[in-house]
Amino acid sequence: MKALKIAATGMNAQQLRVETISNNLANMSTTGYNPRRAEFADLHYQQATRPGTINSADGTVLPTGVQLGLGVRPAAVSVHVSQGALSATGNDLDVAVDGQGFLEVTLPSGQSAYTRDGGLKRTGEGLIVTSDGLPVSPQITIPSDARSISVNPDGEVYAYFSEEPEGQLLGQFSLVGFNNVKGLEALGDNLFTETEASGAPLVTTPGQDGLGTLRQGYLESSSVDAVRQITELIEAQRGYEMNSKVISAADQMMSATAQVR
Repeated sequence: MKALKIAATGMNAQQLRVETISNNLANMSTTGYNPRRAEFADLHYQQATRPGTINSADGTVLPTGVQLGLGVRPAAVSVHVSQGALSATGNDLDVAVDGQGFLEVTLPSGQSAYTRDGGLKRTGEGLIVTSDGLPVSPQITIPSDARSISVNPDGEVYAYFSEEPEGQLLGQFSLVGFNNVKGLEALGDNLFTETEASGAPLVTTPGQDGLGTLRQGYLESSSVDAVRQITELIEAQRGYEMNSKVISAADQMMSATAQVR
């Protein structure tokens, strides 16, 4: 009774879909989060009679044949890359990426990682870091006597001092792009690393190469559409229930066969 195994693969697929949706809903308030989508592909087919086979009875060619599917398998959980709404915060160190680029940070291991979470902070020494204390690359240090800072759309960071009308240029943020953003490996904590699938990082200044600009005093909201996620959750739930009914029906058929005298 192949229906039992086929329906079981369907239940596993819908379970993965529900888990993906639940992660999206859990991150509705995560800065710069892009929703994920579970994708599936059908399994191998048992070729009882191949299409195009010659009919032994009269020599005609069979137009369709008999191909029995064996279920479904997960193909990918891909990220739906889209720009989230920019929310004003008024914080000098909140920097939203208005475009497709990423900020580069340095992990404790020395490896580069990439994020769209522009909720930046500064350490006791004035170094600009992420909320988890990872330094932004290139590293920029704010002097302790600076009364305010300004970040223009090109990523240039200026510090203003009490006795100086002109701002002092401290450095410039860079943006990083990839040929295949969906190929990045998610590390958690709003961080990604490059892979063979993503391609090598393209480092440029904001406003160039189509990677966008920076908006000081803003943060990018999550791009999760709650209504769409709830709709897909209902669909996944119905799909799970229907596959469970297939298992019940197949079990009843097997019971009826076993009771035949």
